[in-house]
Amino acid sequence: MRTRIKICGITRPEDARAAVGHGADAIGFIQWRRSPRFIEPAAVAAIARGLPPLVTPVAVFVNPSRREVEELLAAVPSATLQFHGEEDAQFCAAFGRPWIKAAGAKPGRDLVKYFAAFTDASAWLVDAFHEELYGGTGSRFDWNLVPGSPDRPVILSGGLGAANVDEAINAVHPYAVDVSSSVETAKGIKDAALIAAFILEVRRADQRSS
Repeated sequence: MRTRIKICGITRPEDARAAVGHGADAIGFIQWRRSPRFIEPAAVAAIARGLPPLVTPVAVFVNPSRREVEELLAAVPSATLQFHGEEDAQFCAAFGRPWIKAAGAKPGRDLVKYFAAFTDASAWLVDAFHEELYGGTGSRFDWNLVPGSPDRPVILSGGLGAANVDEAINAVHPYAVDVSSSVETAKGIKDAALIAAFILEVRRADQRSS
């Protein structure tokens, strides 16, 4: 099975087009206002309208209010939701949309126990842990912390790039990989060549493991 690819932190239509053109399966839009990659729902809608069928827009939240989620869904009803904070399962499931629950991996955190409360999620995303930031750090973590034989598809994030995504796929065998900072020239500004190189390495990893 091929590894799915999410390019996250998109803020410009041309970057979404580059990601789609090179074969991305999902495009991530940050809805956390403290992030330098934040994009307003109306701008998300404008970019999402240009996505082809079967490419998924993913709205990434950190401890949002219900109103914030509803505002995004009013603009982009087809969005998959990703919750990257301390949201509980009841809140995540309250919007009638597929959703992803993310968690930061750190020594001493039992991710199997953590994710057990989120069995209704479409997928679990494992990212590098940071005390103040939620994703987009460019930091790698110990992939041995990723749950083995998980109950839900696993999306691997955190410090991935063209130089190490082959190793990551072989070590974790994730359903999908999620990248942001390593395909940027500045926060929220993607580079088409870096996106192409990353996706090429994912495809090469899939071919070698098939």
